[in-house]
Amino acid sequence: MSNRKYTGFAFLAGVVLIFGGCVSAGKYKLLEDDSNDTKAKLAAAESRISELEGKLGIESSERNKLEGSVSDMKTALEELQKRKLETEKRLSEFRELTEKFKSLVDAGKLKIKVVNGKMMLALSTDILFPSGSAKLSPAGRLAIQEVTGLLKSLKNRQFQIEGHTDNVPTKASGQYPSNWELASARAMSVLSTMESSGFPPDHISIASYGQHQPTSSNESEEGKAQNRRISIVIVPDLSGLPGFDELNRIAKTKAGEKSETKEKE
Repeated sequence: MSNRKYTGFAFLAGVVLIFGGCVSAGKYKLLEDDSNDTKAKLAAAESRISELEGKLGIESSERNKLEGSVSDMKTALEELQKRKLETEKRLSEFRELTEKFKSLVDAGKLKIKVVNGKMMLALSTDILFPSGSAKLSPAGRLAIQEVTGLLKSLKNRQFQIEGHTDNVPTKASGQYPSNWELASARAMSVLSTMESSGFPPDHISIASYGQHQPTSSNESEEGKAQNRRISIVIVPDLSGLPGFDELNRIAKTKAGEKSETKEKE
């Protein structure tokens, strides 16, 4: 009887053990499935995060490009505004010049021109000087004095007196061996007259171009007469031009670098 009981107990324990083992295996399988499912979801989430980060990076890059474009457009707009103001300033100067010299223009004593971006008063040397001479005629001196009085009213301006001739050679043995010397001497005569008439000497300079900057063809006498001239140029003020500040800064930096190099030497 005892043996039967023991055998029955052992059988029951084995059944319980086997059943318990089956339950544990089932739970493990469920946990394993849950783990795999979680891993798959995590991988999908990580993939989505990478995708979103990629999109965010693209959007950030596009935004940076857009901000850069906006900044460039603002800079360009500022430059255009500066150019517009400078243009308006030049037009105002031209109107002022035209108004001041109207009587002389109407009398045929001078012309107001814009050549290569420079405003100038052009006076025929046939009115100012005898042929082949650099000495002002009485009428020429009066004309220069009248011009000087009007130019003095244009404050804070620099002027350059340019001498020009036609292409007819001077006598090599004469006082002026070439048209360079003749044009230079005529410009100097005008400068001396302006200075003696009270024009500030630190606001004027001279230049000679000889026959090399004609405004008309030298094939006709009329063209030659137009090329024989004195031009009083209003020297442009570059400080108002776009980019001048940056150009000035670079120039000062370069000058500083050269100074440091010399000190080291």
